[in-house]
Amino acid sequence: MGFKYIISKNSALKFKQMFLCFIFYSVLGWVYEVFLEVFVYKWGFSNRGVLFGPYCPVYGFGAVIIIKLFGEKINGKCGIKNYIKDSIYVFLACGAIATLIELAASYMLEFFTGSWPWQTYVDYAINFEGRIALSTSIRFGIGAVIIIAFIEPVFDRIIKSMPHKIFNLLFYIIFTAFSFDLIVLAYTYFKNFC
Repeated sequence: MGFKYIISKNSALKFKQMFLCFIFYSVLGWVYEVFLEVFVYKWGFSNRGVLFGPYCPVYGFGAVIIIKLFGEKINGKCGIKNYIKDSIYVFLACGAIATLIELAASYMLEFFTGSWPWQTYVDYAINFEGRIALSTSIRFGIGAVIIIAFIEPVFDRIIKSMPHKIFNLLFYIIFTAFSFDLIVLAYTYFKNFC
């Protein structure tokens, strides 16, 4: 029982940490989208996510992937030359990965809902079917470097220093709310298909 319990306990903890990471970056992505919509493009406010809550899961999904793949690449590097070289590598790789995730998400959303929220890419100079665009890929690459070098180390420290009871309470509240959101969304789309 002892060893098996330790493995499952560690797995549960890692899942909870990863889920909170996913939610954090989903909310951060939603804030970024709303900021662009309201202050940069001056279109006015709308819920930029496909769910009801203030989050864009595609950002959370993308952030978790880039953190897992490249999280150690530019953290703790000695020397400016290595830092710059690794930052350029992370910028290019993460920009490409985030673009592929966005492309896949557009096809999935179109299949399930009939459209995708960022169809305005058709107005961008360099785009593919209005699903992805060069300027957004560049922003994704820059965002990945900022996340890996600055935001994730702080977020990780906060999560790991949180008292166990508060960490669990936070996880269960957010997990329940997010799950309920998914169920309501699934019900809404299922009802529309029937």
